[in-house]
Amino acid sequence: MARDRQSEDYITPLRRLFVGLLVLVLFGLFLIWRIDSPRVERFRAAVIDRVVPSFDWAFAPVTGLVNLVQDFQSYQQLAEQNNDLRRELQQMKAWKEAAAQLQQENAKLLDLNNVRLDPQLTYVTGVVMTDSGSPFRQSVLVNVGMRDGIVDGWATMDGIGLVGRISGVGQEISRVILLTDTSSRIPVTVQPSGQRAILAGDNTLNPPIEFLDDADVVRPGDLVVTSGDGGVFPPDLQVGQVARGTDGRLRVRLSADYERLKFLRVLRARGHEVINDPGGLLAPINGPVVSPTAEAADG
Repeated sequence: MARDRQSEDYITPLRRLFVGLLVLVLFGLFLIWRIDSPRVERFRAAVIDRVVPSFDWAFAPVTGLVNLVQDFQSYQQLAEQNNDLRRELQQMKAWKEAAAQLQQENAKLLDLNNVRLDPQLTYVTGVVMTDSGSPFRQSVLVNVGMRDGIVDGWATMDGIGLVGRISGVGQEISRVILLTDTSSRIPVTVQPSGQRAILAGDNTLNPPIEFLDDADVVRPGDLVVTSGDGGVFPPDLQVGQVARGTDGRLRVRLSADYERLKFLRVLRARGHEVINDPGGLLAPINGPVVSPTAEAADG
């Protein structure tokens, strides 16, 4: 216990002395740094040049902390830039999809403009609104109707070939029965043999050819066009090409792109002359017209 008290008696004065000297040194440094004198300024510069370089190890933690803070700020900026770039990339993807859709629509319209038609035929172009078909009935709706002068039975085409016919007209929309529908029957001609046949829909993309006069003269790859028989469709409209089905039957590979129907061209069919008096055809050009009743009376 006596030794502890003696040690405390020595430590306390030394501690006080050390604190006093430290206060004096700090006060002296303060005075030196506050005195505005050329000599003192040179002394301060000499002290800084002598002391500061040797204290680089003491500033290493501070420098590392500052660098860490700067790196963290840079990381935050990079994260914000990354988020901005991701948002811009998503917007660019949306614009890319919109541009692709516009490009497809433009290609469809260009195809429609390149279709070769009879100069006497006029047409109305409509947009396919929806597919109203079913497993047993294949049809689409277009946004043209009575207000556009559409009439039942008119032919419709896409940018390449025949698609179907109008079957049902509303004030603003019309229904188009496709060639693939089971109720579709159209007269066609196979070129170059000139064989007449009927294209019958069977709910497949390659409908069969029926009632062909001579199948031996027809080859796969022959062109199939409308014949115009019966006034159902205008003649020489492209339908497709002959192909041999897996069942061995002759079928038609349709030219129209049924998987991407966007625009359809409705052809205005020319009116046909209606004959009400067949007996009038037997009259001579410059002679009097004799009715069948008068001929029977003379007989």
